[in-house]
Amino acid sequence: MPAFEAPDFLKLDETQFSEEERMIRDSARAWVSGEFLPRIQEHVRQDGSFPMDLVPQMAELGMFGANLKGYGCAGMNNVAYGLLMQELERGDSGLRSFASVQGALCMYPIHAYGTEAQKEKWLPPMAAGEAIGCFGLTEPDHGSFVSGMTTRAERKGEGWVLNGVKRWITNGSLADVAVVWAVTDDGVRGFLVETDRAGFEARDIKGKFSLRASVTSELFLENVEIPESNQLPGAKGLGGPLGCLTQARYGISWGVTGAAMACFDEAVQYARDRIVQGGPLASKQLTQMKFAEMLTEITKAQLLALQVGRIKDAGQLHHSMVSMIKRNNVDIALRIAREARDLLGANGIVDDYQSMRHMMNLETVRTYEGTHDIHTLILGEHITGMRAL
Repeated sequence: MPAFEAPDFLKLDETQFSEEERMIRDSARAWVSGEFLPRIQEHVRQDGSFPMDLVPQMAELGMFGANLKGYGCAGMNNVAYGLLMQELERGDSGLRSFASVQGALCMYPIHAYGTEAQKEKWLPPMAAGEAIGCFGLTEPDHGSFVSGMTTRAERKGEGWVLNGVKRWITNGSLADVAVVWAVTDDGVRGFLVETDRAGFEARDIKGKFSLRASVTSELFLENVEIPESNQLPGAKGLGGPLGCLTQARYGISWGVTGAAMACFDEAVQYARDRIVQGGPLASKQLTQMKFAEMLTEITKAQLLALQVGRIKDAGQLHHSMVSMIKRNNVDIALRIAREARDLLGANGIVDDYQSMRHMMNLETVRTYEGTHDIHTLILGEHITGMRAL
């Protein structure tokens, strides 16, 4: 595979990123190219396989809970964190998903909503990759309609008993702890459920066309008993899980830009070498038009993500801003992946090339963490002040 040439048409490296931000990105870029990409083909050819032996290396590079402070976390700013997610998803959406779930969906709620004892117990080993987490929100009959969840947590003595089913849970069968959201008599609450507790079971979902290098599970909780100390006291109502989703969606918006960059670079390098009708494919008018569109959209996505990252670091983020970049950047990344696969011709359908793998992965990313249409409605409500009927 030729060396990756990152598109940076508006010279963001020179004018917008600090030396530390570039260093974090370059370290992740080198690791993805040297350690992960040579392995991805074997894991995609399997069904639901993630290279767990790479987890210690990811932890050593500070990839888990990277933008959290203390407890062994790297404490990087949100732009550096975004660049990290960009490089991980340049490798594969499953790689970025593993880190996103660990950090934004599991470590973040413990960090933001947990007790000091919960933080001390879980965050250091999770940052070190010694404990893995999963996030139990989505249910079989309630995807985007989060408020319809039926998983229940009821008081039992000094603790709680949980019953319900969660589906489409990344890292479900790999996890040591699940952050489970459940309905109580006092509204939605978050709970830390150790996965070795009686009544907890994770079953992997097989037969996926997309995110094949990622473990996706269904969680079954049948009379799972946990102590009061496992409740996240700072998370009350739907604002708890939705706050976690905002963190994850932010990382996704950078991540998919990395996938788009990978597809663009592969298509450009291929088109330069591919001879058709007496000359390189890259010399054809339609090809150059497609590349011009791709580069323009990648550049716009980079600028959107960067601006939201700076706003997030300034403490001025509104969740609708994240909806805008998640909606836009996933959409353009998927379109670029499709276009790149098309430019590769018949070669684009074999896994010696990465564009179709990214294309299939991005179909999932367009759906999870709020579908394209859900983010459209979030933006619409913000613009009009009216919830759509």
